Amino acid sequence: MDTTGLRAAATRLERLHGRFSPCFGRRENQQHALGYLRGLILAEGRKSVEPMALVFSGLPDREVEAKRSNVLAWQRFLTVSPWEAQAVQREIQAVFNEEFVPTAREWAIGTVGVIDGSGFVKRGSESVGVQRQWCGRLGKQENCQVGVFLLGATPAGNALLDHQLYLPEAWAVDAARRKKTRVPKEITFQTKPQIAAALVARSTVTFDWVTADEEYGRDGAFLDALEQGQQRYLLEIPSDTTVWTTEPMRQTPDEFVRQVRHLAVMLVARSWETIKLREGAKGPLAFEFARLRVWSVRHRHAGPPLWLLIRRSLEPEPEVKYYLSNADPDVPLRTMAQVTGVRWRVEEFFEDAKGQLGMSHYEARSWTSWHHHMSLVALAHLYVTQTQRDLKRKDPELTMDMAMRLLRAALPRRQLSLQDAEHLVEYHLVHNRQAKKSHRKRWLAKHLKDIPRK
Repeated sequence: MDTTGLRAAATRLERLHGRFSPCFGRRENQQHALGYLRGLILAEGRKSVEPMALVFSGLPDREVEAKRSNVLAWQRFLTVSPWEAQAVQREIQAVFNEEFVPTAREWAIGTVGVIDGSGFVKRGSESVGVQRQWCGRLGKQENCQVGVFLLGATPAGNALLDHQLYLPEAWAVDAARRKKTRVPKEITFQTKPQIAAALVARSTVTFDWVTADEEYGRDGAFLDALEQGQQRYLLEIPSDTTVWTTEPMRQTPDEFVRQVRHLAVMLVARSWETIKLREGAKGPLAFEFARLRVWSVRHRHAGPPLWLLIRRSLEPEPEVKYYLSNADPDVPLRTMAQVTGVRWRVEEFFEDAKGQLGMSHYEARSWTSWHHHMSLVALAHLYVTQTQRDLKRKDPELTMDMAMRLLRAALPRRQLSLQDAEHLVEYHLVHNRQAKKSHRKRWLAKHLKDIPRK
């Protein structure tokens, strides 16, 4: 293991924070940002504001009131401080352009933008945007918030380039809830594909491909937006998507329109080619691929000519996926196949960010705090990705989890003495007593009239 590289990684956090410090404004906020980043990387257990502020605020206060003041300062930093999450994301994109995009020449597909949504399960109804809606992580309807995320993927690593919380229509028109959760006036209802199109349009990273799952691929307006921006895409679509296999003679669907799943079974054996995408944990990851030129049905009218790409697994009962792409007619099949294999990068990102960096541990309820937290997670992830990239030069099989373990050992942290631990316990005891008293007071105010008097 490269101990020199680890020592360099330990000092890089300070340099990276120095580059991003202007994004946070006042010196106090800059220090909160550094403490928050250290907490996301080094904290054990739940990585929400209170436990991180008590350990990583950089202030050795042992009095209960001083500790409470530190926690409140971090909460204000996350919720009401005027620094802009978008400024942080733009600087992350700048770093990605400088350090990661140049490595895109190492594979045939260049720089890939991956769009995906992710749900965050929440209790109650007070958190901005929360409602019972589809949670992809659980595969069912759940009370949750949903964010739309744009990930950049290159051979050297991935980065969270941008994000936005999905605000359901019921929330978008509710003035009282908008005010309470600090939703900006300019935010109106947008579908997830509309949000995704905006993320791609405002990105300073130039993508050779954009890919996403069928929630985005079936949305004609999203495809329109990408085409208007001259953005090449390869998007998954549902199996019942209809297309023309010959140039349409009419502008509306007719008897020559076919569902893509029916086209797949009509293809002869020589139409398929087995292509290895990458080495997986259990051996080579390979699929059969076929493609044909089709004309899309767009808004119930004839759309542009596109590639229909079909991917079939090698099992006896294969899983079949379908994609539409506006790639040029001469783009090799193998290149398009490789793009389908990039989607695992976003799944890997969410696993790392939620499992290692506290992405889903936030307890803040406002629009501002949600976006602030996600941008700080994006910055922490960028730092760990840089470290992993550098260490992989000597240890190519190094994973994100391994890099995190090494960083937790290499980064300096204040050691808690027995006296520090006693003061932390005292803080929690006082906090719990006050919370219990407050809850009881609210309960009595609500239910006192219902309690029978003796």
